[in-house]
Amino acid sequence: MRILVTGGAGFIGSHLVDALLKEGHTVRVLDNFEPQVHGNSHPSYLNAKAEYVSADVRDRAALKLALQGMEVVFHEAAAVGVGQSMYEIERYVSSNVLGTATLLDVIVNERLPLKKLIVASSMSIYGEGQYRCEVCGLVCPTLRPLKQLKERDWEMCCPQCQRKVPAVATPETKPLIPTSVYAVSKRDQEELCLAVGRNYQIPTVALRYFNVYGPRQSLSNPYTGVCAIFSSRIKNHHAPIVFEDGEQSRDFIHVRDIVQANLLVLSKMEADYGAFNVGTGVPVSIGRIAMLLSEFYEIRVQPDITLKYRAGDIRHCYADISRLRALGFSPSVTLEQGLGELVAWGKTVEAEDRVEQAAKELEVRGLTRG
Repeated sequence: MRILVTGGAGFIGSHLVDALLKEGHTVRVLDNFEPQVHGNSHPSYLNAKAEYVSADVRDRAALKLALQGMEVVFHEAAAVGVGQSMYEIERYVSSNVLGTATLLDVIVNERLPLKKLIVASSMSIYGEGQYRCEVCGLVCPTLRPLKQLKERDWEMCCPQCQRKVPAVATPETKPLIPTSVYAVSKRDQEELCLAVGRNYQIPTVALRYFNVYGPRQSLSNPYTGVCAIFSSRIKNHHAPIVFEDGEQSRDFIHVRDIVQANLLVLSKMEADYGAFNVGTGVPVSIGRIAMLLSEFYEIRVQPDITLKYRAGDIRHCYADISRLRALGFSPSVTLEQGLGELVAWGKTVEAEDRVEQAAKELEVRGLTRG
């Protein structure tokens, strides 16, 4: 098939491009080669068998040309970064929401006969994960009250009876309560694509990525995933900065399994018009990630557990992947194996540590407290 991958020069997109080419597809990439992600040069890992269009997804004329003859679109293009989105609000909304709207507008009004549209969504749209109260059953709390955070009382309480509640796997049916500008924009990307897809009978799938890590993740971008941010600190012999007490947990999934999920839903009609979690179903604490990366890099630095908190941060969220498993998905990369691959690659690239500068920016704007 002839496939367009927006954001196909990025971390996830480039791995997807490689896999699609390996399966024999013809691939075109549209990417703006954002300097914050790529620096001032195109990445060396780009697959020469793909065609590249250097343009922003908001560029309607470029989109029209890039979409010509395409049968499938993987929409991976997005400005990424929860903290930065809270003060670069216009840029994030424009890149993610207007960019997606422009893509859909061209598809619809040029009457393009797409066979499939697959959009990269995010676990951030859930806000807090799902919890189970021994009295009230399953509950979906909103953000922890400021008073609780000031008291360094980190764990979630039942919104009905105020008992402490343990996290359980978060299913796709959980209400969406995004807590950052980035998260709101990802929800909008997903809902725009699914709404347009349903109404125009364009088979559309939204994949809600959990915390993705692996080779090619930008180690010099202080607003990317936590594994890359910690890697940048450790490679420069600096302590990883960990908010709260380090026991907050996420679901870390290797980029190879993200690619697996994308290829799976491309071939499955049963996935059409659905939203699917893409994770491992296993929660891992942020503090453990910091310690494991230090061990793999063989650089002994203790995490800086700040006991500070950031506006909009959630406590726990990990995926219920039963819906995607029913289609045949099975995570194949263990955390230790995946972090080993990330570190092996990380040792071969430069990593400029800009994390303290980014943290200071959040603090100056009142987005970190404690």
